[in-house]
Amino acid sequence: METVQQSKPKDYKSDVPPIWCAGCGDYGVLASLTAALSQNNVAPVDTVLVSGIGCSSRLPFFVTTFGMHTCHGRALPVATGIKLARPELRVIVVGGDGDHFSIGGGHLPHVARKNIDLTLIVMDNSIYGLTKGQVAPTSRPGMVTTTTPYGSADMPVNPIAYALVYGASFVAQSFSSNVKLTTDLIVKAIRHKGFSFINVISPCPTFNKVDTFEYYKPLLKSIDEIHPDKSDKVKALSLAMTMGRESGEVPVGLFFQEERPTYVEMVKEIKIKNKGADNPDLERIIDILRP
Repeated sequence: METVQQSKPKDYKSDVPPIWCAGCGDYGVLASLTAALSQNNVAPVDTVLVSGIGCSSRLPFFVTTFGMHTCHGRALPVATGIKLARPELRVIVVGGDGDHFSIGGGHLPHVARKNIDLTLIVMDNSIYGLTKGQVAPTSRPGMVTTTTPYGSADMPVNPIAYALVYGASFVAQSFSSNVKLTTDLIVKAIRHKGFSFINVISPCPTFNKVDTFEYYKPLLKSIDEIHPDKSDKVKALSLAMTMGRESGEVPVGLFFQEERPTYVEMVKEIKIKNKGADNPDLERIIDILRP
Protein backbone atom coordinates (compact mmCIF):
# COMPACT_ATOMS: atom_id res chain seq x y z
CA MET A 1 0.00 0.00 0.00
CA GLU A 2 1.27 3.44 -0.90
CA THR A 3 2.51 5.66 1.93
CA VAL A 4 2.74 9.42 2.18
CA GLN A 5 5.94 10.96 3.50
CA GLN A 6 5.76 13.80 6.05
CA SER A 7 2.01 14.18 5.69
CA LYS A 8 0.37 16.64 8.07
CA PRO A 9 -3.20 16.78 9.36
CA LYS A 10 -3.94 19.72 7.05
CA ASP A 11 -2.97 17.55 4.06
CA TYR A 12 -6.06 15.44 4.73
CA LYS A 13 -8.45 18.40 4.79
CA SER A 14 -10.31 19.14 1.56
CA ASP A 15 -11.17 22.54 0.14
CA VAL A 16 -14.77 22.12 1.33
CA PRO A 17 -15.22 24.04 4.61
CA PRO A 18 -17.20 22.33 7.40
CA ILE A 19 -20.69 23.75 7.75
CA TRP A 20 -21.53 22.54 11.25
CA CYS A 21 -22.95 24.97 13.80
CA ALA A 22 -20.44 27.01 15.78
CA GLY A 23 -19.29 25.01 18.78
CA CYS A 24 -20.38 21.63 17.39
CA GLY A 25 -18.44 18.71 18.85
CA ASP A 26 -17.96 17.24 15.39
CA TYR A 27 -15.20 19.77 14.70
CA GLY A 28 -13.13 18.01 17.35
CA VAL A 29 -13.75 14.64 15.74
CA LEU A 30 -12.67 15.98 12.35
CA ALA A 31 -9.48 17.37 13.88
CA SER A 32 -8.81 14.05 15.61
CA LEU A 33 -9.42 12.03 12.46
CA THR A 34 -7.08 14.10 10.28
CA ALA A 35 -4.43 13.92 13.01
CA ALA A 36 -4.85 10.15 13.20
CA LEU A 37 -4.56 9.79 9.42
CA SER A 38 -1.37 11.84 9.60
CA GLN A 39 0.08 9.69 12.38
CA ASN A 40 -0.73 6.54 10.44
CA ASN A 41 0.90 8.21 7.41
CA VAL A 42 -1.43 6.73 4.81
CA ALA A 43 -2.21 7.97 1.34
CA PRO A 44 -5.73 9.36 0.89
CA VAL A 45 -6.04 7.22 -2.25
CA ASP A 46 -5.82 4.12 -0.04
CA THR A 47 -8.56 5.24 2.36
CA VAL A 48 -12.35 5.38 2.04
CA LEU A 49 -14.70 7.24 4.38
CA VAL A 50 -18.31 6.09 4.34
CA SER A 51 -21.20 7.90 6.03
CA GLY A 52 -24.97 7.82 6.23
CA ILE A 53 -27.25 10.81 6.82
CA GLY A 54 -26.99 13.45 9.54
CA CYS A 55 -24.80 16.32 10.64
CA SER A 56 -21.85 14.05 11.40
CA SER A 57 -22.28 12.18 8.12
CA ARG A 58 -21.17 15.27 6.21
CA LEU A 59 -17.60 14.57 7.35
CA PRO A 60 -16.41 12.74 4.16
CA PHE A 61 -16.83 15.99 2.23
CA PHE A 62 -14.24 17.68 4.42
CA VAL A 63 -11.33 15.25 3.88
CA THR A 64 -9.22 14.31 0.88
CA THR A 65 -9.80 10.56 1.01
CA PHE A 66 -12.32 8.77 -1.16
CA GLY A 67 -15.78 9.08 0.33
CA MET A 68 -19.33 7.80 0.01
CA HIS A 69 -22.37 9.59 1.43
CA THR A 70 -24.92 6.78 1.59
CA CYS A 71 -28.53 6.34 2.68
CA HIS A 72 -29.61 6.85 6.29
CA GLY A 73 -28.44 3.91 8.38
CA ARG A 74 -26.81 2.06 5.50
CA ALA A 75 -23.17 3.11 5.88
CA LEU A 76 -22.03 -0.17 7.47
CA PRO A 77 -23.30 -2.53 4.73
CA VAL A 78 -21.86 -0.25 2.05
CA ALA A 79 -18.52 -0.14 3.88
CA THR A 80 -18.60 -3.92 4.22
CA GLY A 81 -19.04 -4.26 0.47
CA ILE A 82 -16.08 -1.96 -0.15
CA LYS A 83 -13.86 -3.89 2.26
CA LEU A 84 -14.75 -7.29 0.82
CA ALA A 85 -14.25 -6.10 -2.75
CA ARG A 86 -11.02 -4.23 -1.98
CA PRO A 87 -9.51 -5.69 1.23
CA GLU A 88 -6.32 -3.66 0.81
CA LEU A 89 -8.18 -0.37 1.39
CA ARG A 90 -8.60 1.25 4.79
CA VAL A 91 -12.31 1.72 5.35
CA ILE A 92 -13.61 4.13 7.99
CA VAL A 93 -17.29 4.70 8.75
CA VAL A 94 -18.56 7.88 10.40
CA GLY A 95 -22.04 8.80 11.53
CA GLY A 96 -24.33 9.67 14.42
CA ASP A 97 -26.16 7.75 17.11
CA GLY A 98 -29.35 7.81 15.06
CA ASP A 99 -27.61 6.37 12.02
CA HIS A 100 -26.07 3.43 13.88
CA PHE A 101 -28.32 2.72 16.86
CA SER A 102 -31.73 3.42 15.31
CA ILE A 103 -32.43 3.04 11.58
CA GLY A 104 -29.06 1.33 11.03
CA GLY A 105 -28.99 -0.52 14.34
CA GLY A 106 -29.64 -3.88 12.70
CA HIS A 107 -26.35 -3.76 10.80
CA LEU A 108 -24.03 -3.15 13.75
CA PRO A 109 -24.25 -6.63 15.35
CA HIS A 110 -23.46 -8.44 12.12
CA VAL A 111 -20.45 -6.31 11.18
CA ALA A 112 -19.16 -6.77 14.74
CA ARG A 113 -19.64 -10.54 14.99
CA LYS A 114 -18.16 -11.12 11.53
CA ASN A 115 -15.17 -8.95 12.52
CA ILE A 116 -15.15 -6.99 9.28
CA ASP A 117 -11.85 -5.11 9.14
CA LEU A 118 -13.13 -1.53 9.30
CA THR A 119 -13.39 1.31 11.81
CA LEU A 120 -16.67 2.85 12.97
CA ILE A 121 -16.61 6.31 14.60
CA VAL A 122 -19.98 7.31 16.07
CA MET A 123 -20.52 10.97 16.90
CA ASP A 124 -23.01 10.66 19.74
CA ASN A 125 -24.90 13.88 20.53
CA SER A 126 -28.09 12.30 21.95
CA ILE A 127 -30.31 14.27 19.54
CA TYR A 128 -31.32 14.34 15.88
CA GLY A 129 -29.58 17.56 14.95
CA LEU A 130 -29.90 17.70 11.17
CA THR A 131 -33.71 17.49 11.37
CA LYS A 132 -33.78 20.08 14.17
CA GLY A 133 -34.13 18.36 17.49
CA GLN A 134 -36.00 15.05 17.71
CA VAL A 135 -35.45 12.43 20.42
CA ALA A 136 -32.61 10.01 19.58
CA PRO A 137 -31.60 6.49 20.68
CA THR A 138 -29.13 7.84 23.26
CA SER A 139 -31.35 10.65 24.57
CA ARG A 140 -31.87 10.58 28.33
CA PRO A 141 -35.24 9.59 29.85
CA GLY A 142 -37.62 12.53 30.19
CA MET A 143 -35.84 14.60 27.56
CA VAL A 144 -38.08 17.21 25.97
CA THR A 145 -37.71 17.45 22.19
CA THR A 146 -39.93 18.32 19.24
CA THR A 147 -41.16 14.70 19.12
CA THR A 148 -41.39 14.32 22.90
CA PRO A 149 -42.91 17.62 24.12
CA TYR A 150 -43.88 16.06 27.46
CA GLY A 151 -40.61 14.21 27.92
CA SER A 152 -39.25 10.97 26.46
CA ALA A 153 -40.51 7.69 27.91
CA ASP A 154 -37.69 5.71 26.28
CA MET A 155 -34.63 4.23 27.94
CA PRO A 156 -31.43 5.15 26.04
CA VAL A 157 -29.26 2.51 24.41
CA ASN A 158 -25.80 1.81 25.82
CA PRO A 159 -23.39 2.07 22.84
CA ILE A 160 -20.39 0.49 24.59
CA ALA A 161 -22.41 -2.41 25.98
CA TYR A 162 -23.94 -2.96 22.55
CA ALA A 163 -20.57 -3.15 20.82
CA LEU A 164 -19.10 -5.47 23.46
CA VAL A 165 -22.00 -7.92 23.44
CA TYR A 166 -22.26 -7.90 19.65
CA GLY A 167 -18.64 -9.07 19.43
CA ALA A 168 -16.61 -6.04 18.32
CA SER A 169 -12.91 -6.78 18.73
CA PHE A 170 -12.00 -3.16 19.59
CA VAL A 171 -14.30 -0.98 21.70
CA ALA A 172 -13.57 2.54 22.96
CA GLN A 173 -15.23 5.80 24.00
CA SER A 174 -13.98 9.38 23.92
CA PHE A 175 -15.15 12.99 24.23
CA SER A 176 -14.91 15.23 21.19
CA SER A 177 -13.11 18.13 22.87
CA ASN A 178 -10.38 15.76 24.08
CA VAL A 179 -8.62 15.73 20.72
CA LYS A 180 -5.51 14.02 22.12
CA LEU A 181 -7.43 11.01 23.46
CA THR A 182 -9.73 10.79 20.44
CA THR A 183 -6.76 10.93 18.06
CA ASP A 184 -4.94 8.22 20.00
CA LEU A 185 -7.99 5.94 19.94
CA ILE A 186 -8.57 6.46 16.21
CA VAL A 187 -4.88 5.73 15.51
CA LYS A 188 -5.18 2.45 17.41
CA ALA A 189 -8.52 1.62 15.82
CA ILE A 190 -7.22 2.06 12.28
CA ARG A 191 -4.20 -0.13 13.07
CA HIS A 192 -6.38 -2.79 14.69
CA LYS A 193 -7.02 -5.86 12.55
CA GLY A 194 -10.77 -6.39 12.72
CA PHE A 195 -13.88 -4.36 13.55
CA SER A 196 -13.08 -1.33 15.71
CA PHE A 197 -15.79 0.77 17.34
CA ILE A 198 -15.35 4.22 18.90
CA ASN A 199 -18.25 6.09 20.46
CA VAL A 200 -17.34 9.78 20.64
CA ILE A 201 -19.60 11.90 22.83
CA SER A 202 -20.02 15.00 20.66
CA PRO A 203 -22.35 17.63 22.15
CA CYS A 204 -24.79 19.54 19.95
CA PRO A 205 -24.89 23.18 21.12
CA THR A 206 -27.93 24.05 19.03
CA PHE A 207 -30.58 21.41 19.74
CA ASN A 208 -29.38 19.64 22.89
CA LYS A 209 -29.21 22.15 25.72
CA VAL A 210 -28.93 19.40 28.37
CA ASP A 211 -25.97 17.22 27.41
CA THR A 212 -23.54 20.09 26.93
CA PHE A 213 -19.75 20.38 27.12
CA GLU A 214 -20.14 22.00 30.53
CA TYR A 215 -22.36 19.17 31.74
CA TYR A 216 -20.01 16.39 30.64
CA LYS A 217 -16.60 17.79 31.55
CA PRO A 218 -16.74 17.13 35.33
CA LEU A 219 -18.16 13.65 34.72
CA LEU A 220 -15.49 12.32 32.37
CA LYS A 221 -13.27 9.64 33.89
CA SER A 222 -10.39 7.75 32.28
CA ILE A 223 -10.74 4.00 32.75
CA ASP A 224 -7.06 3.16 32.22
CA GLU A 225 -6.20 2.92 35.91
CA ILE A 226 -9.26 0.94 36.94
CA HIS A 227 -9.24 -1.23 33.82
CA PRO A 228 -5.65 -1.94 32.71
CA ASP A 229 -6.38 -5.37 31.18
CA LYS A 230 -8.02 -4.49 27.87
CA SER A 231 -8.60 -8.18 27.08
CA ASP A 232 -11.01 -8.54 30.02
CA LYS A 233 -14.42 -8.28 28.35
CA VAL A 234 -16.35 -9.01 31.56
CA LYS A 235 -14.68 -6.07 33.30
CA ALA A 236 -15.25 -3.86 30.26
CA LEU A 237 -18.94 -4.76 30.16
CA SER A 238 -19.27 -4.16 33.90
CA LEU A 239 -17.82 -0.67 33.52
CA ALA A 240 -20.07 0.04 30.54
CA MET A 241 -23.14 -1.00 32.53
CA THR A 242 -22.31 0.74 35.82
CA MET A 243 -20.72 4.00 34.65
CA GLY A 244 -22.61 6.68 32.74
CA ARG A 245 -24.65 9.86 33.07
CA GLU A 246 -26.86 8.35 35.76
CA SER A 247 -23.90 7.26 37.93
CA GLY A 248 -22.13 10.62 37.74
CA GLU A 249 -19.08 9.17 35.97
CA VAL A 250 -18.78 8.93 32.18
CA PRO A 251 -15.97 6.53 31.20
CA VAL A 252 -13.55 7.33 28.38
CA GLY A 253 -10.70 5.28 26.98
CA LEU A 254 -10.14 1.83 25.51
CA PHE A 255 -12.55 -0.72 26.97
CA PHE A 256 -11.63 -3.86 25.07
CA GLN A 257 -9.33 -5.22 22.40
CA GLU A 258 -8.69 -8.74 21.18
CA GLU A 259 -6.97 -10.30 18.20
CA ARG A 260 -8.99 -12.78 16.18
CA PRO A 261 -9.30 -13.62 12.47
CA THR A 262 -11.09 -11.09 10.30
CA TYR A 263 -13.92 -12.09 7.99
CA VAL A 264 -11.66 -11.97 4.93
CA GLU A 265 -9.11 -14.21 6.66
CA MET A 266 -11.81 -16.71 7.58
CA VAL A 267 -13.09 -16.76 4.01
CA LYS A 268 -9.56 -17.43 2.77
CA GLU A 269 -9.32 -20.35 5.19
CA ILE A 270 -12.60 -21.78 3.89
CA LYS A 271 -11.31 -21.54 0.33
CA ILE A 272 -8.07 -23.31 1.25
CA LYS A 273 -9.83 -26.11 3.15
CA ASN A 274 -12.34 -26.73 0.37
CA LYS A 275 -10.09 -26.30 -2.65
CA GLY A 276 -10.72 -29.13 -5.05
CA ALA A 277 -13.78 -30.38 -3.19
CA ASP A 278 -16.11 -32.46 -5.31
CA ASN A 279 -18.97 -30.03 -4.93
CA PRO A 280 -19.58 -27.65 -7.87
CA ASP A 281 -22.10 -25.54 -5.95
CA LEU A 282 -19.65 -25.02 -3.09
CA GLU A 283 -16.88 -24.14 -5.54
CA ARG A 284 -19.07 -21.47 -7.18
CA ILE A 285 -19.95 -19.95 -3.79
CA ILE A 286 -16.30 -19.89 -2.71
CA ASP A 287 -15.24 -18.27 -5.99
CA ILE A 288 -17.77 -15.49 -5.45
CA LEU A 289 -16.33 -14.66 -2.03
CA ARG A 290 -13.35 -12.39 -2.26
CA PRO A 291 -10.48 -12.21 -2.19
